[in-house]
Amino acid sequence: MKKSIKLNTPLTYKEIKKLRVFDRVELTGSIYTARDRIHKELIKLISKKKNLPLSPQEAIIYYCGPTFCKKTVTSCGPTTSLRMDEFIEPLIKIGFKITIGKGRRSPNVRRLIKKYKGIYFVTYGGCSAYLSQFIKEYRTVAFPQFGPEAIYEFKVKGFPLIVAIDSYGKDIYSYL
Repeated sequence: MKKSIKLNTPLTYKEIKKLRVFDRVELTGSIYTARDRIHKELIKLISKKKNLPLSPQEAIIYYCGPTFCKKTVTSCGPTTSLRMDEFIEPLIKIGFKITIGKGRRSPNVRRLIKKYKGIYFVTYGGCSAYLSQFIKEYRTVAFPQFGPEAIYEFKVKGFPLIVAIDSYGKDIYSYL
């Protein structure tokens, strides 16, 4: 079995273009949670030409609504990515090119990932408690009023990912 590729954030285009569908990655650094509600808020900010709480060129968006117990993340499984597809175009155009979730993406998202040289990673669905062990610390970045749907920064170490759509538009699900 092929070894995992160890990468640190922020990811460069040089690193992204080397990755191929089915590559396993262990990611260390910062990832940011964002689900439906946050995507809508980011799009509102973009349309009003307001400052964003994240740097689009550096942020890796994890489709996740974590749960917490005391000061620990106890669950952080991926959300179904297809739900975010309707929001991705304005975000990817300004630089949000790297996402993490679970499941298939629409043909339009595959086209956008190829056009803007992005990447889509999947991680293990149904393993939210397991995934929480890779989070070494976290903080609230924006929209705390949304609770688990706020933007959180997770500092991760060796977070397990699989390349599901590479920057060339190849899609893991087309092989199934």
